[in-house]
Amino acid sequence: MTDETKTIWWNDENNSIMMIDQTKLPVEFVVIEVKTVERLADAIRRLEVRGAPALGVAGAFGVALSAVSCTSDVEFAETVASDAALLKSTRPTAVNLAWGIDKVLRSMENLPPEMARFLAITAAKTIAEADEKCCMQLGHNGATLLPQIGTVLTHCNAGALACSTWGTALGVIRSAHKMGKKISVVSCETRPLLQGARLTAWELHHDNIPVTSIIDSEAAYLMRKGKIDCVVVGADRITKDAVFNKIGTYMHAVCAKHHNIPFYVAAPISTFDVEAVEADIIVEERSRDEVAAFWGKPTVPEGVPVINYAFDATPLSLVTGIITEVGVLYPPYDFSNLRQM
Repeated sequence: MTDETKTIWWNDENNSIMMIDQTKLPVEFVVIEVKTVERLADAIRRLEVRGAPALGVAGAFGVALSAVSCTSDVEFAETVASDAALLKSTRPTAVNLAWGIDKVLRSMENLPPEMARFLAITAAKTIAEADEKCCMQLGHNGATLLPQIGTVLTHCNAGALACSTWGTALGVIRSAHKMGKKISVVSCETRPLLQGARLTAWELHHDNIPVTSIIDSEAAYLMRKGKIDCVVVGADRITKDAVFNKIGTYMHAVCAKHHNIPFYVAAPISTFDVEAVEADIIVEERSRDEVAAFWGKPTVPEGVPVINYAFDATPLSLVTGIITEVGVLYPPYDFSNLRQM
């Protein structure tokens, strides 16, 4: 994807949300129009839109959509608050979703409905524009960490599809590529929904950046064989003591540590939850069907339960550095100064 490509944006003509339906990739490139908050909530649950920064933008646009859709001034505040709560409930682990929602809600506080509607759209658009600039700066900051020639392993999709555009982990790779560095990528397939195989490989192949897909459990062996120079992943929430990201990230961090391979996390400041620790966070568990069937065919015997956590937590002791739009953070990690940002 180029830096002009958007994952999610506001349609001024219809006062609606436009987004790439990520469940259709890589077979089809489909843009959908979301006209109701209920439809947006469904899109978030179904992962039609996903990725921490993109969810922040989606949440912001969702509040704006609620505001412009509510025609009753008497019920306006109650309706918007109810819609905001619905959207927050869809993905409890991803902090950016609630962050985007709350930011737009604050812009509307104690204002008459007509003015609140206008400011909600303005605030949501500002969040989307800021996300794009953030990713570009974050990518530049991280690109300097990558070797001139090397192979980067990444997990899930922390690319343009996970943001407004450009990406976080893939933004680092794109920026390095733009600098002239010869970087190739190993993309873990990311079971059970294959975001790495379907989305990351699609993005990088589209941009002519060399990419190879592997099964998740192959990563450690490639590290052992000296085929991986560093790992760069995204994040859905960063607490005082851990990085929450797509399930499977923790095992890559453990293996990278064992093989003395740098393990970087790329995430905007909005992904930090600096008041919380790992034990405070609810980790989303998704349906049995995602694991028990593959392309519509059963892969687990009926009656056998599955465990399907969407995310895991990687201790900060395994993280070489955290790449943000304000610079690269290194151990010992102290996020107290981020509270003011």
